Amino acid sequence: MSMQAKWVYSFGDGKAEGRADMRNLLGGKGAGLAEMCNLGLPVPSGFTITTEVCTYYYANTRSYPDSLKAEVTAALSSIEKNVGCVFGDAVNPLLVSVRSGARASMPGMMDTILNLGLNKTTVEGLAARSGDARFAYDSYRRFIQMYSSVVLEISMHNFEDVLDTAKRDRGYTQDTQMTAEDWKEVVEAYLAVVEKAIGKPFPQDVQEQLWGAVGAVFGSWMNQRAITYRRLNEIPANWGTAVNVQAMVFGNMGEDCCTGVAFTRNPSTGENAFYGEYLVNAQGEDVVAGIRTPQHLTIKGKQENASNLPAMEEVMPSVFTQLNDVRLKLEKHYRDMQDIEFTVQQGKLYMLQTRTGKRTAPAALRIAVEMVGEGVINKEEAIKRIDPASLDQLLHPTLDPKATRQILAKGLPASPGAASGIAVFSADEAEDLAGKGNKVILCRIETSPEDIHGMHAAQGIVTSRGGMTSHAAVVARGMGRACVAGAGELHMDYAEREMSVKGVIVKAGDRITIDGSKGEIMLGEVPTIQPELSGDFATLMGWADSVRKLKVRTNAETPLDARTALKFGAEGIGLCRTEHMFFDTDRIVAMREMIIASDETGRRAALAKLLPMQQKDFEDLFTIMDGLPVTIRLLDPPLHEFLPKTAVEMEDVAKGAGIAVEQVQRRAAALHESNPMLGHRGCRLGVSYPEIYEMQARAIFGAVIAMKKQGRTVLPEVMIPLVAIKKELDILEQMVRSVASEMMKTGGVEFDYMVGTMIELPRAALQAGAIAQTAEFFSFGTNDLTQTTFGLSRDDAGTFLPDYYRTNVLEQDPFVTIDQDGVGELIKIAAERGRATRSDLKLGICGEHGGDPASVKFCHRTGLNYVSCSPYRVPIARLAAAQAAIESEEDIQARLNAA
Repeated sequence: MSMQAKWVYSFGDGKAEGRADMRNLLGGKGAGLAEMCNLGLPVPSGFTITTEVCTYYYANTRSYPDSLKAEVTAALSSIEKNVGCVFGDAVNPLLVSVRSGARASMPGMMDTILNLGLNKTTVEGLAARSGDARFAYDSYRRFIQMYSSVVLEISMHNFEDVLDTAKRDRGYTQDTQMTAEDWKEVVEAYLAVVEKAIGKPFPQDVQEQLWGAVGAVFGSWMNQRAITYRRLNEIPANWGTAVNVQAMVFGNMGEDCCTGVAFTRNPSTGENAFYGEYLVNAQGEDVVAGIRTPQHLTIKGKQENASNLPAMEEVMPSVFTQLNDVRLKLEKHYRDMQDIEFTVQQGKLYMLQTRTGKRTAPAALRIAVEMVGEGVINKEEAIKRIDPASLDQLLHPTLDPKATRQILAKGLPASPGAASGIAVFSADEAEDLAGKGNKVILCRIETSPEDIHGMHAAQGIVTSRGGMTSHAAVVARGMGRACVAGAGELHMDYAEREMSVKGVIVKAGDRITIDGSKGEIMLGEVPTIQPELSGDFATLMGWADSVRKLKVRTNAETPLDARTALKFGAEGIGLCRTEHMFFDTDRIVAMREMIIASDETGRRAALAKLLPMQQKDFEDLFTIMDGLPVTIRLLDPPLHEFLPKTAVEMEDVAKGAGIAVEQVQRRAAALHESNPMLGHRGCRLGVSYPEIYEMQARAIFGAVIAMKKQGRTVLPEVMIPLVAIKKELDILEQMVRSVASEMMKTGGVEFDYMVGTMIELPRAALQAGAIAQTAEFFSFGTNDLTQTTFGLSRDDAGTFLPDYYRTNVLEQDPFVTIDQDGVGELIKIAAERGRATRSDLKLGICGEHGGDPASVKFCHRTGLNYVSCSPYRVPIARLAAAQAAIESEEDIQARLNAA
């Protein structure tokens, strides 16, 4: 007999049906609440409706399992018993909060509803029970506002307008000046707004309110901003969200009440110091939504941010001490920095949430390294904790301290880093301009989850409202965007698309710079300096290098890229694209002369001009790489890419070659191809015009001989691109080898080198066994292998791939993360067949995927020797390779234990 599924898990009164390790079922929030109960912390009673209900809901035309209602009723009565109030009771009403909670934290993606259970009758009961009518009606108007916005989908600004008018009419500036009578009038006005918007009254039945809220949470799992957030963070849609229903505790019952958000360590810097904000006489949403400017928890935080508002440590010293004890207990239990939410109701502390805190990359490194020093975690755990992609934040410039800064305004240092760009005032405009290649800074009064696409597109974010724990701050830190929040002196004017401060106006399109580490907003563009890769970064990367098996090389053909990559820890060059070297102004002319030459003699004459330039390029790279391997890909793109496009350029080429301009035009027309990506390129050029590859081989080996004569070590690897048929490789490999032996004789120098190929066509992968008889190494060109496996042009796919994500045909962009089922399968086949022929076959990957953490882990599992990526992604690949090695080790251990 199958057991009936359990859909609801209760917690409270010091015990819970769930645990921390049930986050897939209870969501992060539900698992955290259950675990805090188990730890004996003060948590208001409640229950969690599991993520499986969300999955069921979408699989069964948005309906619920039969037994859910009964389980919710039972869980609700257990809250009533613990709290001593009754849901919907006129005299002693129980009020609850309804919050979503997916297994991965999705800040601001799902809205919270507080004070659910209030209606015209129960609000009177709350007023009588608390002896405070102002508090009761303030709570009721908040509930109407949140419920209407989240469940009834009535825009929040309708309510904000009513409240602003009410305050203006009375000459008030703060919500706290409103009296009980004032709030009663606002409630009536709010109810009228609702009736006008939906054509029926605001729901008064508390059960209808509860199920409306539950439905809204599940419904919001598929709203546009949740879908966008999941796509950006690679969260699968089938995970679903849980719903947490919890007895309300009130931070807005008077001056001995407060609500706050805290981190057990500083999420910006990683310093081991209690960090957070609170608001007296407020509800939780006030802190996170950034509607009022919060106060600091600690005296230290208050002093560091030059705040004149009192710290919680001063105002509520005994509750602060309790909160600090909870902080230490939670961090010790979870062995990681926690993000906690709390409320103090009439001097009593309640914990509303704990979850692993989002942090910047510098903070993540510092926390991980210091926790190893404190003996809390080991080095492997520290390596696993850092998201490789987040290292990107550390590798980019900061503002030059010596540069002059014209400071426009100051706010809170919400997310570190420096960014310059043109000011824009809407998320859509940010996305639009960034899509056209502009760097933009998104300027908003405050951000909301609707702005997520614009925040992702922007270099940095500025808000005039909100604190260090506001939506803007949390999301910017997670995305690695610089952010200055709560710059209160800025006046934002969306209608005019401008912001002003003290008479200075910044219009949309004006250039500004922000320093997210200092909270400064500056006019114009301020120069930057390169990052220092020392301290915690160097320590952790040292640990990573000691455990990884995969080597990490770089894709580079310029001395600058090669030096940058070496600084970031590259162990060689995995792809030097020789064609990039021909686009320099002094070379393109000779290159064009070679292309338009009518016979081999003419081509050889032009190639002779290119030979010394190409040799000098290789000498520079060999010198910089100083004995590390360098893989040089022979010419790959079709020749027409080098030809002039304009009439003036065509005349220049004709003049240089001493021929009529018509001849140049005819040659350009003859080289035109319908589908150049599958046309006359790569080794096909080498077969048609062997003299091109011969010149390149001479340049490579000439550079090797020059280096050898200086006593230097060189490890060149000559790579022949786009091979589909073994015979193509045979012809060109023999030519390269004959040039090498001839040059060793004439140069009087012996040298080692390798000849291999790029595997970028499905046929080559399938024929790898035969190809490996000739090739000494394979480098997987996954950009082209993805295009040819999918039959998809990377340049054109951007127009329709979004439809594929939307309809779940694809979860990820196959040009960003390797498609392991198709492209990955071809790589595995090629690796197995190639090594069956040649056991010491060297295998690498040199597409963009070489810097993608998931793809790097795939390469480790497939047994490749190295990955190669762009210079700035080298540290990302080094860390991902270390994580892959640790994960493989753990898998082996788990299998041994199971056996």
